[in-house]
Amino acid sequence: MNDTMKSSVFVPAHITGFFTIEDHYIDLKKGSLGAGFLINKGVKTTIEYCNHLEINISQGNDLIIKEILKIFEVKSPLRITQDIQLPIGAGFGTSAASALSLSLALNEFLNLGYSIETCGQIAHKVEISLGGGLGDVIAQTGKGLVLRTSPGAPGIGEIKSFNEDVYVACKSFGDISTNNIITNPNYKKIISENGKDYVDLFRKDSSLDNFLKFSYEFSKKTNLITNEVKSTIDYIDSSCDILGSSMAMLGNTLFTFSKNKEDLEKLKIDWTYVGKLNNKGIIYD
Repeated sequence: MNDTMKSSVFVPAHITGFFTIEDHYIDLKKGSLGAGFLINKGVKTTIEYCNHLEINISQGNDLIIKEILKIFEVKSPLRITQDIQLPIGAGFGTSAASALSLSLALNEFLNLGYSIETCGQIAHKVEISLGGGLGDVIAQTGKGLVLRTSPGAPGIGEIKSFNEDVYVACKSFGDISTNNIITNPNYKKIISENGKDYVDLFRKDSSLDNFLKFSYEFSKKTNLITNEVKSTIDYIDSSCDILGSSMAMLGNTLFTFSKNKEDLEKLKIDWTYVGKLNNKGIIYD
C-alpha cells in the first residue's frame, strides 16, 4: 500500500418489485425470493491511504461502515469516502450497496484476495444484523432485471439476470421502515403468500411485461402501496403510454418503465432518477 494508491467500487441501486420473506436461523441462508432491477445510480465507495481513519459519507450515518471495518479487522489508517446517490430508506437498497461496495473496495485496496461471494456474504450479514433488506446484496451482484431463485447471501442464494433496453424513472415520496414490515407477522404472511405466487409465475415467463404487471398486483394485494404512489400511477396511466409502474419494495417510491425518455419527461414529474436500466452491474474504478 502506498500514498498514491486508491480503490473505488460502484454498486448499483436495486429496487424490488415483489418478494417473499425466507427466514433461517443462519444469517447467510436468510433472505428472500423475488424480482427487481438495477439502475445507474447507487453507492460509490473510494478508499485511499490516510494518516488516520477518516470516514466521509454524503448522507446517513457510519454504522454500516464501522460494522464492515470490524469484520475485516482493519488496522490501517484509511480515508473512506461514500457517495450515496439516492435517498436512504426509500427502497433503493442503498444500505446493501453501501455494505457491498465497501467490502469489495477494502478487498481490492488491501489486496486480500477474497472472492466477490465472500465480500457479498460479509455485506449480507451486516445488512441482516442491522435490519436492512433481505435480498438486495445478492441482487446487486447481478445485472438488469434480476430474479432471486434461491434465498441467501451470494454464493448460497441464486439469481438469474435479464438484460432489458428500457428507461426507468423513479419518484421517492419518503422512507418506509423495512424492518418494521419484514418483522411484522401479519405482513410476513401476506407478503410471502403473494410473493411466492408471483415468483412461481415469473419463473415460467420472465418477461418485462410480467415483472411490471406482477409488481403492481403484488403492491395492491399486500396493501403496501401508498396513497402517493397509487395516485401518481393513476396520473401516469391516464397521461401517456408507458410500459408499466409500481412501488419499490420497501420504500414510498414509485417506479415506471418506458421505451423512450421523452414520454417520461412529458409527465412533468420531479423525478428522483431517470435513466436506462443498468445492464452492467458492479463497476471497479
